[in-house]
Amino acid sequence: MVPQANYMERCIQLAQQAAGWVAPNPMVGAVLVHQDRIIGEGYHERYGQSHAEVNCLNAVADEDRHLIRESDLYVSLEPCAHHGKTPPCADLIIAHKIPRVIVGCRDPFPLVDGKGIEKLKSAGVEVQVGMLEEACKKLNKRFFQFYQKHRPYIVLKWAQTRDGKIAHPDYSRALISGPLTNRLVHKWRSEEAAILVGTNTALHDNPSLTVREWEGAQPIRLVIDMQLRLPANLHLLDKHQRTIVFNGLKHATEHQLEYYQLATDSEIVHQLETALYQLKIQSVLVEGGAKLLQSFIDDSDWDEARVITNVKMDLPDGIPAPVLHNQEMLEEFSLDGDRIQVFRNKIS
Repeated sequence: MVPQANYMERCIQLAQQAAGWVAPNPMVGAVLVHQDRIIGEGYHERYGQSHAEVNCLNAVADEDRHLIRESDLYVSLEPCAHHGKTPPCADLIIAHKIPRVIVGCRDPFPLVDGKGIEKLKSAGVEVQVGMLEEACKKLNKRFFQFYQKHRPYIVLKWAQTRDGKIAHPDYSRALISGPLTNRLVHKWRSEEAAILVGTNTALHDNPSLTVREWEGAQPIRLVIDMQLRLPANLHLLDKHQRTIVFNGLKHATEHQLEYYQLATDSEIVHQLETALYQLKIQSVLVEGGAKLLQSFIDDSDWDEARVITNVKMDLPDGIPAPVLHNQEMLEEFSLDGDRIQVFRNKIS
């Protein structure tokens, strides 16, 4: 007999395939089981398209469809009970007369939060909640943080030399990480809703802040330019995709370029978090520069830090890398000569 937890693990595995494609929706997987045999499975593949439960039921073969009303449905997140871009999944489950639903965790989104479970129970469906709950929450840590803490999930990232420098003394860009690591960084970009850089990074590095070396969604580009002094010919101001310029002078929209005004006499990190929450941006990859990264660290407003170290390169007079506080190592590995360390903030 297959342990029930295996089916929830399969839900999580399916859901992970949609990383970067469904935001601001959560990643969700669903598995339909009849007498220890999976007869249907699916996941929420793209934002605005069918939810996991719909894809799971649609995947059931014609010869097995009569078994649906005798099967158990495993789903990593509480089925929705409201009309959004798609009809309520709880209604679909009830209509198919599925007798038992095993839910990984409740949905913190206010329009769902317990309502899907209650609707199923009211219709006579047996509901079990909390199987592999922590793993299911971790799957959607960005989504949970956004609705429970009212701020985006913040990932800090930088590359540094062996002696802890991130750029040349004149702030010009140093090619620190290798090609395989750069590809990994593009994967990371595709998994977050937005990428943020400061004025100096935009000016000296002229980054595109796009996903080019990985197949994935393009994040929203964010840049801080309080005095609006960045030249219009920079890559990230090309209006080819949504870009938000946080500044102290104006609030306006020009095609794909949005200007979001912040107060010049207030602490910048807290203002950014409030603005990003209002803009419904659930996660941000902060890619520099050193001053901006250190501001998030000093305010303890970060969740993960991903530090890439070239273990053979030194820049004796270079710009010092940020210094983490209250960090706990989650992972460490090597890639093409680079050491990659992933930390979490112990007090965030």
